[in-house]
Amino acid sequence: MRVLITGGSGFVGSHLAERLVARGDEVLVVDNYATGRRDNLSGNTPGLEIREGDVADREFMQGAIDDFKPEVVVHAAASYKDPDDWAGDARTNVVGTANVAQAAARSGARRLIYLQTALCYGLHPLEQPITLNHPILPGNSSYAISKTAGEQYIALSGIDWQSFRLANAYGPRNLSGPLPTFFSRLTTDRPCFVMDTRRDFVFVDDVVDVLERAVGGAGRTGAYHIASGTDFSIEELYRATLAALGRATDSPVDVRPRGEDDAPTILLDPSDTEADFKWEVRTPLTVGVRRAVEYYETFGITDTYTHLKLDALRA
Repeated sequence: MRVLITGGSGFVGSHLAERLVARGDEVLVVDNYATGRRDNLSGNTPGLEIREGDVADREFMQGAIDDFKPEVVVHAAASYKDPDDWAGDARTNVVGTANVAQAAARSGARRLIYLQTALCYGLHPLEQPITLNHPILPGNSSYAISKTAGEQYIALSGIDWQSFRLANAYGPRNLSGPLPTFFSRLTTDRPCFVMDTRRDFVFVDDVVDVLERAVGGAGRTGAYHIASGTDFSIEELYRATLAALGRATDSPVDVRPRGEDDAPTILLDPSDTEADFKWEVRTPLTVGVRRAVEYYETFGITDTYTHLKLDALRA
């Protein structure tokens, strides 16, 4: 199978690229390296081609798809590293997604797979767990607004599409969220604190299990959740990080109240995904955190990102 992955040198995209190449697929990765790392994938890997470019560049994107003629396009590229860069988010997540959707439809690709944020439901969900019937309320962040607009352009394109609304994915190569921040602070002797919130964490290998089956044709057209179906406190994640670093896990930690733009919990209902993809989460939080920490210890962290405007995270 021929699969094009935008953002394929980023966190989820690079893991999916490796999985598909290992099973014998031909994969073209497109990335502008705004957040993706060049060392996530090797351009010398048989079956893998990497092109540096921007999804918001219409001519580049159409040319890449026309040249490669993918059967499936996985759109994982996204702008998320600066919550104040509204224009950048719109350029990548809206214009870029429109470019990808139209190019994929014109080329005859049979399916377009999109990675969406659970923040499309807003920071104050109306139900817990959140079902696929929940209203779309992305107005609390530029990232969520732009990603949701991208999802709607994909639905408009006429191509068979799937949008996977993700819980907090974590694991090796992840540079956003609390886990890499904890690692960075703990290993540079800076103080740590945790927010009084809970999140649904799902390990990247479990995410890729779903995406691999979607590439293979599983599932219906439309939206799905990828989530563990369980929420964990941020303090639990912090103590799992301590354990992975071999440090005492019973020391006190500063627990801070959440900000106004932070949800108390975001817990997704994954039942449709479990049924349609014959899937379940396989990786316990402690195991996944240990594997992520092993990666950080080997490759290091130079930058971490957040798409929420939380002043406390900058302290």
